[in-house]
Amino acid sequence: MNAVTKAKTDEFVDYQTILTTGKTTRETALQWFDSLEPVDLDFMMGRWKGFILITDPKLEDLVKNSVWGNWQGQEFVDADNVHPWLFSDFRGEVFNVEANPNTYDKTLELHKDDFLKLKSSLATTKSQARLLMAKYRGKISATMIYDYLPIYDFFRLVDENTVLGASVEKNSAQPVFCVLRRENSKFEANSRLIT
Repeated sequence: MNAVTKAKTDEFVDYQTILTTGKTTRETALQWFDSLEPVDLDFMMGRWKGFILITDPKLEDLVKNSVWGNWQGQEFVDADNVHPWLFSDFRGEVFNVEANPNTYDKTLELHKDDFLKLKSSLATTKSQARLLMAKYRGKISATMIYDYLPIYDFFRLVDENTVLGASVEKNSAQPVFCVLRRENSKFEANSRLIT
């Protein structure tokens, strides 16, 4: 399967451009997500590099100015041991961050350059989520459920090394999207993902 998918409106949307630029509208992201096939738990195992898909100016500002611009992806050790928040410090070292209501608020407040504060106060080696199969928007697929936050991340297949994730918070009208690319896979030349 390639990254160009025929949309339900019979118009062609170039999803490769979305992967390269990291930007689209929320409507297009939803349309793309709905067109993709589900993945199973085994497919998600391992470490994935990722980026938040920018779908509106508020989200773009958050990614540019907060530590969320340093979010690196997720790691699935097994179905019961998942690290949803992998961040990098100024040296490029990747570390796990606690995913709970207190740290969530702190990550929104910390400026992008506050790597050391994030690492020294919020880093953990403990699992912060689990993975199971759940239904969302009509399809059952691998889904990450946070241990301490009311958030589910639903995953769909883009290609053999890429998934599109829809992060849905309880009582939130719209999901936030991310693209995850399997670590150690070959990256396309213009990809936003850095090896």
